Amino acid sequence: MSTKYKFTDKAATYFTTSTIVGWIDIFTRDLYRDILLDSFRFCQKNQGLQMHAWVLMTNHFHLIYSCAVNYDPAIVLKNIKSYTALKIIDAIIRNPGESRKECLPAGEAGILETFRQYGEAKKSNHQYQFWQHENHPILLDNAEMLEQRTTYLHENPVRAGFVELAEHWKYSSATDYYTKNKKGLLEIMSVY
Repeated sequence: MSTKYKFTDKAATYFTTSTIVGWIDIFTRDLYRDILLDSFRFCQKNQGLQMHAWVLMTNHFHLIYSCAVNYDPAIVLKNIKSYTALKIIDAIIRNPGESRKECLPAGEAGILETFRQYGEAKKSNHQYQFWQHENHPILLDNAEMLEQRTTYLHENPVRAGFVELAEHWKYSSATDYYTKNKKGLLEIMSVY
């Protein structure tokens, strides 16, 4: 059995990617970003999540993290994704200002219909699917891999053309790494 993309060591540090089904740009609204960031904070306080680097893009996030002793990194990430899927879908349903929830002007399915279609495709879903099931955890077992993935993660908004400098992206730990005396939105444990 292959161990590529598996959590093989509970005490290790991993790079993971979590993506919205259909690559839908959900995290363009503060309401939905805040739900995810609050979930990270909760898991830092209550589930042993130790964040080393992160970036939140419009439709996915990258995370470099480990867990405190007696916590399982696979379970912590599963908890984050399960909780945020339920909360964000509920927020979309309840948000009267969410123009994308129903059919779009070009006749495309709205976001709720898209989540429902993905949900029907997998029997393990109740009604909707929000996150892609794959996380692609990559074990970061040396300093070179840690530095390479941290740089890759922080440069994501630059490659996407959102900012010119990584530290200008608010939804990232680049501020913590590339500026002096400035803190980002989440507590991190630097890998350098």
